[in-house]
Amino acid sequence: MNEIINAMIERRSIRKYKPDMIPDQVIDDIILAGLYAASGRGYQAVRIIAVKDKTVRDRLSEMNRAIGGWNEGFDPFYGAPVVLLVVADKTKPTYVYDGSLVMGNLMLAAHSLGIGSCWIHRAKEELQSPEGKKLISDLGIEGDWEGIGHCILGYSDTEPSAPPARKENRVYFI
Repeated sequence: MNEIINAMIERRSIRKYKPDMIPDQVIDDIILAGLYAASGRGYQAVRIIAVKDKTVRDRLSEMNRAIGGWNEGFDPFYGAPVVLLVVADKTKPTYVYDGSLVMGNLMLAAHSLGIGSCWIHRAKEELQSPEGKKLISDLGIEGDWEGIGHCILGYSDTEPSAPPARKENRVYFI
């Protein structure tokens, strides 16, 4: 079977990471794959905020934990040292789809390079908060942006599970 299709079948969401930082070149390669995701009308109206700074990463984790309603001390980023925050320009009609395609590319690229990943939600709610809006503003990103998701990255500290069986009756041919 094709290498790309194999990666799609084998990729699993990882929820336990080693603390080791990923080399910059590997992060750059993963980001490059995200930037080449398809986008409606070629707008390329998605931005990726790469967070490697532990203080900022931990602050995002705490915001996410509070939004999710988990107990203090829980890390919704599961110890991953890198967070790629994907945001999209809400003025574009395809922004949610475009951001979702970026997220998919990021996760597949990470898997292909031996890096664990997982899509973590609640980025939308984070960016609606004053602290989230300040984060975007401090980076010089102007406009009306919505958080699509966090692609957490790191070296897996667990064995990936086998792909679950696919449910029946999900494809119809005409």
